[in-house]
Amino acid sequence: MTTPPEITPVTTPEVTSDDRIWVILCFLFTPILPIITLFIDEKKNRPYIRDHYIPALVLGVVEIIAVTILSFIPIIGLFTWLIWIINIIYAVKANKGEAIEIPFITEFAKKQGWS
Repeated sequence: MTTPPEITPVTTPEVTSDDRIWVILCFLFTPILPIITLFIDEKKNRPYIRDHYIPALVLGVVEIIAVTILSFIPIIGLFTWLIWIINIIYAVKANKGEAIEIPFITEFAKKQGWS
């Protein structure tokens, strides 16, 4: 009788509270804080931060473009501030330590090799 192969669990790096705070701030102050994160080696190399700061940056750029375009439409322009609710939702998820998948943006960033 042979012994079953030993199963080694897949270990993922621990998501620290500092990692969660950085990702929260990246979503709330996008695109400025993700750009700052690009220049801080200690932060940008942390796995949880690395997986989220580029999508947060792309999300911020997309939101700026969308708000700029929508602000020229008379009635819709009044509600462009509601786009910021998206960032709050992602920040709450980041606070829980969840892996955040932004539709289209996260996959786009991975295909480009950015995250």
